Amino acid sequence: MKRSRRDFIRTTGLAGLGLPLLGMSSADPKPQQETPGIIKPPALKKGDTIGITCPATAVWNMESIGKFMETLTAMGFKLKIGKTLTEKYGYFAGSDELRAGELNGMIADKSVKAIFCGKGGWGCARLLDSLDYEALKQNPKILLGFSDITSLLIAVYAKTGLVTFHGPVGNSGWNDFSKNWVVEVLMNKQAVSYTYPEKDKDPFHTINPGTAQGVLVGGNLSVLSGIIGSSYLPAWKNKILFLEEAEEEPYSIDRMLTHLKLAGVMKDLSGIIFGKCTKCLAEEPDKAFTLKEVLEMHFKPLGIPAFYGAMIGHIENKYTVPLGIPCEMDAAAGSMKLMEAAVV
Repeated sequence: MKRSRRDFIRTTGLAGLGLPLLGMSSADPKPQQETPGIIKPPALKKGDTIGITCPATAVWNMESIGKFMETLTAMGFKLKIGKTLTEKYGYFAGSDELRAGELNGMIADKSVKAIFCGKGGWGCARLLDSLDYEALKQNPKILLGFSDITSLLIAVYAKTGLVTFHGPVGNSGWNDFSKNWVVEVLMNKQAVSYTYPEKDKDPFHTINPGTAQGVLVGGNLSVLSGIIGSSYLPAWKNKILFLEEAEEEPYSIDRMLTHLKLAGVMKDLSGIIFGKCTKCLAEEPDKAFTLKEVLEMHFKPLGIPAFYGAMIGHIENKYTVPLGIPCEMDAAAGSMKLMEAAVV
């Protein structure tokens, strides 16, 4: 029987407690720290080497990963394939030590200009205490992924100031829409405008109209919620928070947004962009709020520009969105625009 993403997270989250954790720190957490000065990674160009790693769940179907690697090769890139793409350790793509070691190796390797992730799932948060953040500051490079990769993206940005990128992983599909955003943001050095596709069947919805400026930070809601209280988060003042989710009922979205509110994340934000929430319907709709109602409950009282429906999330057509770059959003238009390029 196929398990939902929610069931997987519940099961693996408990089962993972029985596995050895790598480098767990006993230091008191210092959440919402001031992010160091911003570091932009060098833009990608044809002929560059991209490291492919799986820092979370194991890959059980290599077909989509194979197509992903063929696409990158056709784009003119060389590939350094990590052992984690074929490793299995329970539900992980190898032990914590292997996954962290491979990631640190790609960070240290100066020939690797970007690190792309084969798959999300669960497991990245287990590596945060073991990453070589100083090496990334000294040898900055592109880090791309979404879903569970959120914890890596946010932690690296918070600890180093390095701009990271919320975008496709290997098994999420690399169609022309998604690939073009990778090219524009990571190769062409464009300060892009993310305008809403008129033909999209699931339109955006404005919650609070208005424009706002702030630094983009965000990712998957459940993954972000899971590291609240740790030392791997930035300060939230003057940030535009973007979120996405999949296979969670409205009550679960409500719970996680409440967690963010109680943790103080919401009070200093400049704006909120909620992307797609794929398969986020109530099992018993006559006894539940809709997703729209839940989002309005949380975002309307804030009085800041907010909309949902951006092309961010567990969807076929997805933006590549940098964490750490100033942005201007227009909630009435369902759009956002980078105020500067994300790479140099």
